[in-house]
This record gives sequence, structure tokens and C-alpha cells, in this order.
Amino acid sequence: MELLYKSTRNAEKTVTASEAILKGLADDGGLFVPVSIPTLDVTLEELKEMSYQETAYEVMKKFLTDFTEEELKDCIAKAYDSKFDTEEIAPLAKADGTYYLELFHGATIAFKDMALSILPHLLTTSAKKNHVKNEIVILTATSGDTGKAALAGFADVEGTKIIVFYPKNGVSKVQELQMVTQKGANTTVVAIHGNFDCAQSGVKAIFENKELAKELDAAGYQFSSANSINIGRLVPQIVYYVYAYAKLLQNEEIAAGEEINVVVPTGNFGNILAAYFAKHMGIPIDKLICASNENKVLFDFFQTGTYDKNREFILTNSPSMDILISSNLERLIYFIAGCDAGKNSELMKALKEKGVYGLTEDMKANLFDFAAGYATEAEVREMIADIYKKTGYVIDTHTAVAAKVCKAYQEESKDTKKTVIASTASPYKFARSVMTSIDEKYDALEEFDLIDELQKVSCVDMPNAIKEIKDAEILHTRECDADKMEATVKEILKV
Repeated sequence: MELLYKSTRNAEKTVTASEAILKGLADDGGLFVPVSIPTLDVTLEELKEMSYQETAYEVMKKFLTDFTEEELKDCIAKAYDSKFDTEEIAPLAKADGTYYLELFHGATIAFKDMALSILPHLLTTSAKKNHVKNEIVILTATSGDTGKAALAGFADVEGTKIIVFYPKNGVSKVQELQMVTQKGANTTVVAIHGNFDCAQSGVKAIFENKELAKELDAAGYQFSSANSINIGRLVPQIVYYVYAYAKLLQNEEIAAGEEINVVVPTGNFGNILAAYFAKHMGIPIDKLICASNENKVLFDFFQTGTYDKNREFILTNSPSMDILISSNLERLIYFIAGCDAGKNSELMKALKEKGVYGLTEDMKANLFDFAAGYATEAEVREMIADIYKKTGYVIDTHTAVAAKVCKAYQEESKDTKKTVIASTASPYKFARSVMTSIDEKYDALEEFDLIDELQKVSCVDMPNAIKEIKDAEILHTRECDADKMEATVKEILKV
């Protein structure tokens, strides 16, 4: 049976999965959602014997119903291969009684690789299916990780160009080096003078500009997105929660049907939304615990039912979560509003115009799947040091936010369910923050000396992603003001 997609802001018009992937954003500015969340048609017993690639097929075939079996299996095979440094793709590590789902074994050592290694293949397959003649321009805003993962995925992919905007001085040194040294004749990286929310809002405004779309079409281009607003990003993320449950079952850590909790360090809300989809596909997940850093707009939302971005923006040591507009939350709002596109549109309009909206009591009642917490910078440092001292396991700053929130939730709720923490980045990506948390003496060292010390401390080999940037040439030096992003895109494309 074909599963169609509609916009969170217009319930009337439906599109196929491949059309939704190609467009990225709906014409009305809404996000594409499936008309219903499908259930898995394999048992947990069957899942526990499957490889990551086999699990990916079982999950994704339910969402991408206009892809043939051959097309989808080809996309999966090209994505989840030797680019990952472990055969399992997403291994589970146990430390201090909790399971860490390591999502950082791909080419750019962050969880974004899990979806962005397959998105280029889904997109180019979608273009062929829909007889697209234009060159596809991938336009992306990044808070640090999406950018590099998208650049790596799309570099030199025929029929595509990719332009990535990131906040100057708003990402870690390693994150910046990973982007500005990116090779590929079709890649461009631009540092904007502003924060991630400025970059994200600028990209959305470009997508919504109908006149610009016409100009681009005349020049042989059309936009698509690699941000988590693209349903082609969200669907592959569901896979690893299904896989994690199956592995716990296979390892006899849980019994079939036993509920687990999942804790996700959250910025743009895509990663935790994927866990929500996994739960509604039939995976026995009880609480989805949303972990925020000091930019705790999501924590406050779950506490009060009011989303308010009118607050100070704080630069933290978990920069991928330094976000005040969580784009993917719109999909959840749509679902908890009873799939009422009109109600969702009204709330999104209030967010755009006033920076704030409030849920109805009925909508608040529909948030029962979620719990939330946040961690301060000091608590993040303490958590990294504490887990290392107790177990020798080294986690990055984003994972530490989740670990702190997990601990606080368990202490407060007395909930003893087995818990999986989404470990979203390698500690190598944030070596200074990690190493100085373990011991302040490391602050005196240069970036790459720190990385050598991290290798000794963690007993984990330096990933290729780090080795590659050590002496790489800087290839991208372009910068622009946040209000000049459209002009910059036109200049890059010579339109």
C-alpha cells in the first residue's frame, strides 16, 4: 500500500515519498509528514537476527513506498558500507549501567552521518523517478555537524551542488576545519555573521521565495534541503532506534516486549522525533527523554506547554544544540494537534510573528510520551569526568548533556527501566571541552596535541575524519552577513 505525505500546514494536497524528498520543504512552508505512521511487519524476534542494513530496509520500505525493493536496497548498500569504522554501523556500549548507542562511526564522526550518508542516494533516485532535468542545489544551515556530513555525502554527486551556511565562531575548531577543508567541485561553504538560528531562518526564507525559485528554474536549478526538515533525513534516523532495541534483545539485556527509555540530546528535534516514530511503529519504548543544554527552550516547552524563543542565545560547549528554533518540533505539534494543519499553521504563524506560542490543554495531554531535562555547562563537565573516572569510557559534550539528564530523571522518577542514550558525536570532535573536563591541565595544549592525549586517555584510535584534517588545505573562505544569504547564493550559482 502506498504511503503518501502531506504538509503540516495543509492537509489537502498529498505527494509521494520521492516528491517529498525532492522538495525538502512543502510549498506552504510546512514540513512533510506521512498521512499515518506505519507499523513494522516483522517481529522483534526476526529483527534481533538482522544486520543494520537489513533493519534499515524493513523500516524504510514502510515509509518510502514508491521506491522499488531494488532501488531502496541499492541506496542502503551504498550508504552503510566501509565509510563506517564498525561493522555494526551503530554499536551499543554499556557504561555505568546505561547503554550508549554510538552514532558517530561514520565519515564525519557525528550522528548526522547515519542519515546523510543515504540522503544523496535517496535524492538522486527520487530525481530520476520524477524525471527532474534541473541540477539540484542542496541548501543547508548547520550548527556544526549537518554541514560536514552533507558536504561529505554530496561531494561530486552528479547533478547536484551543495551550499552550506554555518555561524562564524559558533562551531568547534574541528567542526569548522572539517567543513572548510571539504573537497568537491560542487561544494561551497559560507560562514555567516550571526548564530545558527539566523542561518536556519535565512535558508527557510530562500526556500519560501517563489520569485527566486522561478529565476533558478530558468537557469536550470532547483533547491532541495539536507537539513532535518527533509523527510529523507528523518526516516533513516528511525532505523537506529529499532536496531538498538533489537540488539538489546539479541544480547539478552532485555526480554521481548520489555519497555526501555530513550534519552536524546536535542537541538532541532529531529533525532528525538525519529525515536517517537520508532515507538509508534511498534518498538516498546516508554519515555522519550528530551535533553537540553543551557539553551533550554525545549525543556521549558515540555514543562509549561509554551514555546518561547524570545530569550538570550547562549554559546555552549555542545554547539550542535545551541538552537532556539527547533524546526522539527513542528511535526510533533501537528501530530499532537490531532493532525490539524490549521491549528499547526496558526501556532507557526505566532512563532514567526511573536516568537512564542502556547498549546491547548488537549495538546499538552498528548505529550505523555515525553519527559525533559537540561544540563548546565558545569554539570556537563562533571558528567564527562565522572563517567571517565568510574568506567574509563569517554563521551562528548552532547552525550554528556543526555547522560546528566538521564541520571536526574532516574533519581527523580525512580524509573528503573533500561535506558539507551543517543551518543551523537565522537569525543574527538570536541577534544578541548572533553579533555579539560577530565583534567584542566589539558587546556594548555594545542588542538591536535589534545587529540593525541585523548587517544591515550580513551584507548580509542584517532578516527580517519581527524587524521584527514590535520594538514588539509583550507578551500572555503567565503563569509557573509545573515541578511545577504540570498544574494550570496545567487552569486555562487551565477544567477
